[in-house]
Amino acid sequence: MDIYAFLDQHDIPYTRVDHPPVYTVAEAEAKVPPLPGANLKNLLCATRRIVYWLVVVPYETQVDLQGSAAVLGEKRLSLASPERLMQHLGVEPGAVSLLAVVNDTAAAVEVIVDADLWQAELLKCHPLVNTSTLALRQSTWPACST
Repeated sequence: MDIYAFLDQHDIPYTRVDHPPVYTVAEAEAKVPPLPGANLKNLLCATRRIVYWLVVVPYETQVDLQGSAAVLGEKRLSLASPERLMQHLGVEPGAVSLLAVVNDTAAAVEVIVDADLWQAELLKCHPLVNTSTLALRQSTWPACST
């Protein structure tokens, strides 16, 4: 998917910065040029029943997978493998992004976004690669359920 064409087709403006590849929050802090907006941490999690959840939280948040599993009514959550990332979201480790759901044509991934992030005016996301970051105005996104 050409994510820039998708954003343009849906009239979603963005600001883009390019940077060296980043795979962790610490690398992003060191290598991504300043850009306004909330920093996100994105985790593709899986259950034993093969249910997938894209968990999106502020990037300073420590995610408790067992606690999250209980909240979601699951017995256990684990991080999805790189193969599952590619299969369901079309991205490699380090490029997991809220924007990657455009590649989930089978609608296999449920998205969970931290409530505090919906209060942020701008959200920062990778555009399906970990060598750029976009700042997107949350209010311009197509409507979705909360």
